[in-house]
Amino acid sequence: MAAADPTRGGGERLLEVRDLSTSFFTPEGEVKAVDRVSFHVDVQEIIGVVGESGCGKSVTQLSVLQLVPSPPGKIVQGEVLFEGTDLLRFAPTSREMLSIRGHQISMVFQEPMTSLNPVFTVGNQLTEVIRVHLGLSSWQAYARAARLLESVGIPEPERRLKSYPFELSGGMRQRVMIAMAISCNARLIIADEPTTALDVTTQAQVMELLLSLVRSRAISLIVVTHNLGLVARYVKRIYVMYAGRIVESGATEDILSRPRHPYTLGLLRSVPRLDGKRGEQLVPIPGSPPSLRDLPPKCAFLPRCRYAAEVCRATPFPPLRPVGAREHFTACHRDIAGETR
Repeated sequence: MAAADPTRGGGERLLEVRDLSTSFFTPEGEVKAVDRVSFHVDVQEIIGVVGESGCGKSVTQLSVLQLVPSPPGKIVQGEVLFEGTDLLRFAPTSREMLSIRGHQISMVFQEPMTSLNPVFTVGNQLTEVIRVHLGLSSWQAYARAARLLESVGIPEPERRLKSYPFELSGGMRQRVMIAMAISCNARLIIADEPTTALDVTTQAQVMELLLSLVRSRAISLIVVTHNLGLVARYVKRIYVMYAGRIVESGATEDILSRPRHPYTLGLLRSVPRLDGKRGEQLVPIPGSPPSLRDLPPKCAFLPRCRYAAEVCRATPFPPLRPVGAREHFTACHRDIAGETR
């Protein structure tokens, strides 16, 4: 029986990743950061990629843009089809990739303080992107940059263009990164932990800003996060990653209301709920993620799984298979649909 295809669906496809594998080759051995990952994003769709730190979710997105540092990193196999063209056919520094990266596909990195150059003003960095990709003159790029800062909610944009990154708050720096991402009319934005180190109010503001941009500019969005609660309100579909692989995918409503993989259930049980009982204890996932340098041939979640059975110990890592309805997939031998949160 052929393995289920988690990239199938009914929308107009913008990005389709097939069997992507990325490894880091170190003196201690090969680290399989991304192992045969497949997912897709449709036009004007928002998806979430969720998992613990070190599960491979960020490396997956860096691989899409061929931003994995080499050495030691290397994309071992797979296809990254953007509007039908396989981006992995192009060299990372080729003219074709440079025209895609930052222009057609933009990335909002995890920490804007390290992504923005501290010795150049916001205006220098924002106008450079605009001039390179759109070919505008300096004054045209400056005027466009001011409009972009205004569109992402930064007051006094002309003054802020003259500011250095350290003169801005964390929320404002993240807004600058978002302005940079939309500066050249990108079709797809990858937001890697866009609310890290921000307070709860600012997190909501940043997510609402991204949502409004998707609607107003016909953009697709990938939100990479460890926070299931963050994506619950905003994304249409969720991909759950563990130890370099996707272990569950499906519509947000299905994932949150009826998780089918023990790891997804564990993530949900470890998050506080507003409708929970007073004094109710959170249930942590026991143990630690496995080393990606020495992954077992069986399910990588097996040592931490409270639902493990003999079939899990006796057979290899299960492929994604369809469960339930609406393109819901899980990589688990068992069916835990009857479990409650």
